[in-house]
Amino acid sequence: MTFLRSVVGKLWLTIIFLVAFILFILTVMLLEFFENNNLMETKNDLTHQAEKIAKVLVNHPGEQFPLGLEISWEIIDDVTNVVIIKNDQEVYYSPNSEKSVKLSIEDIRNDVELSNVFKENIKVEKVSKLSSKDSENDIAKYSIIGVPLHMDEGQSGAVFIYQSLEVVQETTHSTTNFILLVAGVAIILTTIFAFFLSTRITAPLRKMREAAFEVARGKFDTKVPILTHDEIGELATAFNQMGRQLKFNMNALSQEKEQLASILSSMADGVITFNRDGTILITNPPADRFLQYWYYEKGSSSATTEEIPTEAMDLFQKAVDLEKEQIGEITLQGRHWVVLVSPLYSNRFIRGAVAVLRDMTDERVLEKMRKDFIANVSHELRTPISMLQGYSEAIVDDIAESQEEKKEMAKVIYDESLRMGRLVNELLDLARMEAGHIQLNLDQVNLHSFMNRIVHKFQGFARDNEITISADLEHDIPNLLFDPDRIEQVLTNLIDNAIRHTPQGGSVKLRVKTDDFGIKVEVSDSGSGIPEEDLPFVFDRFYKADKARTRGRAGTGLGLAIVKNIIDAHRGHISVQSKIGQGTTFTFLLPRK
Repeated sequence: MTFLRSVVGKLWLTIIFLVAFILFILTVMLLEFFENNNLMETKNDLTHQAEKIAKVLVNHPGEQFPLGLEISWEIIDDVTNVVIIKNDQEVYYSPNSEKSVKLSIEDIRNDVELSNVFKENIKVEKVSKLSSKDSENDIAKYSIIGVPLHMDEGQSGAVFIYQSLEVVQETTHSTTNFILLVAGVAIILTTIFAFFLSTRITAPLRKMREAAFEVARGKFDTKVPILTHDEIGELATAFNQMGRQLKFNMNALSQEKEQLASILSSMADGVITFNRDGTILITNPPADRFLQYWYYEKGSSSATTEEIPTEAMDLFQKAVDLEKEQIGEITLQGRHWVVLVSPLYSNRFIRGAVAVLRDMTDERVLEKMRKDFIANVSHELRTPISMLQGYSEAIVDDIAESQEEKKEMAKVIYDESLRMGRLVNELLDLARMEAGHIQLNLDQVNLHSFMNRIVHKFQGFARDNEITISADLEHDIPNLLFDPDRIEQVLTNLIDNAIRHTPQGGSVKLRVKTDDFGIKVEVSDSGSGIPEEDLPFVFDRFYKADKARTRGRAGTGLGLAIVKNIIDAHRGHISVQSKIGQGTTFTFLLPRK
């Protein structure tokens, strides 16, 4: 069946069917022609012989009649029988006439057509069966020719000559066998020709099919050899041109795709492309961070679904239904996102939408930060200055009566001066970092020993506050190039904040694991958490947690700002996730150099 479904099989069947049909029609026509021609020739020959015999008998009347009979018997052949009727009493049969099968005068007189020779004195022709005396069954058909015989005695007679049609049938059968033999030879030769023609046609087609499969697998350099200069050769030329053009188009599409991917990955705004049914097709890193905020908001640690915020889905539905741009605002984890959704068209039909996400948190708090900066500095300096002023006045006014009281006041003045110096130094360090003047001393660091040393440093402090601190590091973490002093400053600040904001019986965990881009470090606690409205400001200057949630000494509010600048100097990224009553997690990524 596979062969019959192939091009070779179809061409072979078509050619064989066409040739067989033509040969069948030709054979039928030739057989009919030969059969009719043989009958006609036989009739003409019998008629000629009958007329010749009648003429011989007429030329030998009277006593010469026996000689005429002898001459007549010599005229006919072995398969031809003659009946000469001179009158009703004189009937002569040829010597080769069979006794069992003879054309009797009764048969002639009783036959309507044959009797016309006597009645109307005309020539008659008939094909009939002769009765056999030995059997009741009819024998083969005979062609009977009758011509009138006019003797000098004035008697009216006739010459009947008849011959079996088996001779004609044998001739027709031989002709049929010959024609069938010729037809068989023609079909065999046609089959050979059909296979030869089919292979000549299908050989380049098979090469084109193989080349098409290669092109479908991405091998656009595949070429079809041009073996002929006919339509198939032109098809091979067109196929090769198609392959070259397809390769050019695929390269152009690949370049455009890479260019689009580079543009999307380098964009500061998030981009999400949706299908018509709302399925997410493409996202870039800022959009991934936006979705991570959404998944964390839902209580999921990873993106296990393709859900998006309800507000964004509503904007998507409006953009698709109204075929207009839609703009809205979404707040997640204290950050403000402006979402612009525009429909995407395929010709005249909408095939989806694209959402552009812009984090407007920094812009919105920038003005607030400018206003709060002077107030924060004034607030931080007012307390130590007031204390310095008060205690110095007390010393000047001799309020302190004893030397011990004077020393105690001087001690307070000294501590406050140190606090002011620390505040000023941190401000200067932060200013240098933000100005880009930070200098990193990079070194290859073994992370296992480095992290364990930092955790060990806080074991005593954590134990005093009845807090459990632990480290969870992957076994196959490679060494990383960074400034160990600066990263230790980062971890010290984060762990110290975590311990101070975690109640007794809580825990602080340090996790280190590898990432596709570098090393990811997480510092998480089981503390009271940070309010959502404060999350966008945790890395700002002078940000402090609620004093009711702070145990021990208060900081200056510059630690996390310094941490962010150190991570930025390492070309990393730091983020925070928190929920009230569930703890806080600070995560920073150190990229591989």
